[in-house]
Parts: sequence; structure tokens; C-alpha cells
Amino acid sequence: MAIYVVMEPPGRSEKLDATAFVRDGFTWLGFLVPPLWFAWHRLWIEAALAFVVAALLSLLGEKLGLGLTGSLLSLLVSLYVGLEGQGLRIAALRRRGWHEWGVVEAGRLDDADGRYALEAEAFSDQAVPAPRMVPDAALARPAQPGMALGLTHIPGRP
Repeated sequence: MAIYVVMEPPGRSEKLDATAFVRDGFTWLGFLVPPLWFAWHRLWIEAALAFVVAALLSLLGEKLGLGLTGSLLSLLVSLYVGLEGQGLRIAALRRRGWHEWGVVEAGRLDDADGRYALEAEAFSDQAVPAPRMVPDAALARPAQPGMALGLTHIPGRP
């Protein structure tokens, strides 16, 4: 079973189809073609960085005459994106104002969507707690001198 992180868009709209399900785990497509995977998920800066770093590591390996080692260095970028790509995607959604609803465990994305819909519906059916009728004393304004005696001061008057 896979674990999906459920991200809801800013404003908490009532549309369930606006949520994003991010599968937690290794991403093979991110491992094979990191810049394209980042671009697909609209992570433009990360796509450019992955391309530049992989190219620089390959060029560095060729300049130093390392041969296969230079290609293996660029493979480190692919490995990093494969392992941490989904986490970077979640972080990018958080920067855009999305919030994490929770985690759903399911075998497929369709099952995760169904479980989320059922749980979100169950939470919306719960009664909202009534507002407090007695205000919290910690939120009260501090007492002003002279107010206890009924004295008031109007600015501009003696």
C-alpha cells in the first residue's frame, strides 16, 4: 500500500477535485529524467537547477578526464530527485499557499481519492462547536486608571 499526502488549495474551497495527491516514495520518472519531471510538475527553478548541475558535473568529469566517473556524478542528481522529488513537490505546494490535509493510505490513486472524499465528508458532518458566550479574560483590554471610579477624560477638555 502506498501513502499519499493530501494537499488542499488555498482558501479551502468545497471542491474535492481541486486537491492534489502526492505519492510518498521513490519516483522513477524523476530518476530517469529529472528536469522534465520537475517541469511537468511546474517546478521551473528546480528543473533549471537539475539541468545545470547535471551538465556541470558531466563537464567537470570530462575536463578532469574522469570518464565514467563524470557520468556517475551526474547520476547523483537523478538519484536525489528520485528519492526527494515528491518532498520537493510538497514543499513547493506549501510555498504556494496549499495546506496539508493529512495522509491517506491506499493501493492506487483512485482509492486514495475515494478514501479522502469519505473522510472529508465525515469531518464536515461533525457538529461545529458553538462559539463561547463568555469572552476569554486573557483577551480583555487592560484596565485604564480612573475607569473604575467612573471618571472619563475627553481629549481637549480639562
